Amino acid sequence: MPFLQQYGEVDVFLSGSNSNLNAALPVKFRSNGMSLFYGNRGGLDYRKMLMAFSPIRIWNEAKSLPVEKYDVVINDFESITSLACRLKKVKSINFGHQASFMSPHTPRPSRKDPAGEIVLKNYAPATTYTGLHFEKYDDFILPPVIKNQILQADPKDLGHITVYLSHYSDEVVTAALQKLDGLQFEVFSKKIKTKTTIGNITYIPVSSDAFNQSMIHAQGIITGAGFETPAEALYLGKKLMCLPIRGQYEQLCNAEALKRFDVPILYSLDDQFSTQVQSWLTGPGHKPLTLSHSTYEIVQQVMEKARNVHPDTLMNDRINSPFVLG
Repeated sequence: MPFLQQYGEVDVFLSGSNSNLNAALPVKFRSNGMSLFYGNRGGLDYRKMLMAFSPIRIWNEAKSLPVEKYDVVINDFESITSLACRLKKVKSINFGHQASFMSPHTPRPSRKDPAGEIVLKNYAPATTYTGLHFEKYDDFILPPVIKNQILQADPKDLGHITVYLSHYSDEVVTAALQKLDGLQFEVFSKKIKTKTTIGNITYIPVSSDAFNQSMIHAQGIITGAGFETPAEALYLGKKLMCLPIRGQYEQLCNAEALKRFDVPILYSLDDQFSTQVQSWLTGPGHKPLTLSHSTYEIVQQVMEKARNVHPDTLMNDRINSPFVLG
């Protein structure tokens, strides 16, 4: 955000109804959007997702979102912003991890999911794309944006394992980790309100700062196969184990990419979990993540693409009116 703000005033459209973190952003517009909800045993809660889906609300929100008043619209895979741009014939840039899947070279599972491919390519279409991924699989794909707290960290191994598995209930995670009583775990939970230690598990309320500190000082990290946390773990040189969310095609694709870094991928918390964790901790390390571009350079490339999309309005370094981040 500070690098974007060097080009002009930034307004944020924040979409989604299942976040557990407060966004420290200049939010001007909000929506429940279209969100993914998780069950208790590693998969999606389709019933809850269907109940939250309202085509009429989404259509009305898209019509009322004033994207036509902005010089630049940068969209991080957000469907209402994308629909608003199509309705009002406004050009936009899809910037973020999901944009990388516009390339056929970005890793996929051995068996592609046709429905998953349709979602990745049509959920939030844009005029042009700048993707972020673990490696440069195509010419429009750049390395991850790593937050300063991680870039400037002094990683240490204080002996615990950081765990964030939002797609499993605390009860399921606890049952699996208690069998590893010789190891210490810091589990980030959406349910608890205060830090609590029971046996070999310390439960911590979901918090960005607390999670970053836990990860920086961890022996290893067990999490889903998302993008930001695995990228940060690899950058820190931490051991990483990932359990992709069942039914979420993007995470299955990420899992394939992570295998190239020698990251173990588990598809369930089953009876083999204890053995798999012990083998992971005593086994070799992972391939390191290298950053070929700084955040400043990444934003420069995004804004250069914006100038190509809007050559008449973006002649100067500074933008005349605000732009919106969807």
